[in-house]
Amino acid sequence: CRMANPGEFTQRAFMNGKLDLSQAEAVADLISAQSKQAHRIALSQLRGGFSEKLSNLRGQLIHFASLIELELDFAEEDVEFADRTALKNKLKEVIQITQRLADSFDLGNAIKNGIPVAIVGEPNAGKSTLLNQLLGEDRAIVSNIAGTTRDVIEETLNIDGILFRLIDTAGIRETQETIEALGIERSMQKIALSQIVLVLTDGQDKLQLEKAKTWVESLKIQYPEKTILLVQNKMDDSEYENLETICISAKYGKGIDTLKTRLSNLVKGDFDFENDIIVSNVRHQEALLKTIDALQKALYGMEIGIAADFLAMDIRAAMRYLGNITGEIEVDRDILGNIFQYFCIGK
Repeated sequence: CRMANPGEFTQRAFMNGKLDLSQAEAVADLISAQSKQAHRIALSQLRGGFSEKLSNLRGQLIHFASLIELELDFAEEDVEFADRTALKNKLKEVIQITQRLADSFDLGNAIKNGIPVAIVGEPNAGKSTLLNQLLGEDRAIVSNIAGTTRDVIEETLNIDGILFRLIDTAGIRETQETIEALGIERSMQKIALSQIVLVLTDGQDKLQLEKAKTWVESLKIQYPEKTILLVQNKMDDSEYENLETICISAKYGKGIDTLKTRLSNLVKGDFDFENDIIVSNVRHQEALLKTIDALQKALYGMEIGIAADFLAMDIRAAMRYLGNITGEIEVDRDILGNIFQYFCIGK
């Protein structure tokens, strides 16, 4: 009699063919899910939705690989069993589907780990008031005195089943005050680590608004991969809004629901949680990218008239990468050990 190893029961289920590898990994994701959408993604994967999609893609590649390899047996007769035009079209279709799965990783990873959102701006722009409104509670101290927030405050917010990690930062300005300066330095660090940055400004203060607009453009250049959104606060009577700017009144709660909707839509993009398969595992993402690379090589090979045996190699490589996700292809023991070591004991 002994204690079960981390993930031992799930690993046994995989080894005995009860679950494929992606389903086994979904067990850990399901246990650690912190939001409704993270739970939904893990449950869908556990039920085999992702595996079925991969199996279908792999089946198509197996069919064409077999036709191409059949040609190798009749090389002397110079016979083509695989229609090259049909194969090109099919490869383009498989690449498109695989690319869609790979593209979903940014969303899946964000949902799995939470989306960091930094609220930044000059002192007294209303950052702490906005944080309190979003959370529905008085989490941060609110004062008319500029520079009240000296440190970074982090809280989580669930919007439409998506977890956002809100970061209220110290007001950014020139200061000689040591403690405030340290807070500003930490604010800049949090901007670098955030996925979405809300630049909050007093919309009634023209000088501050212009400075904020300049800062937004600067951040976009410095961090082109981030979403930078200008939020004009203290706009009690304004309904102005466009793709890059939104007006709110943090004090009176005006525009807060609109801001929440914008945050949710920024994360979702054009993905449908109910119908699209969302990839949230970095191992799966890496395998999908390798699959795409192999298929693009095969497609390029056909365009330049490369020999059938080289085409078969590229397609088989793509099949192997897809198979590694579900464990249909033999998986290295070190990889298995790395996957299951993070499971809770037994599970």
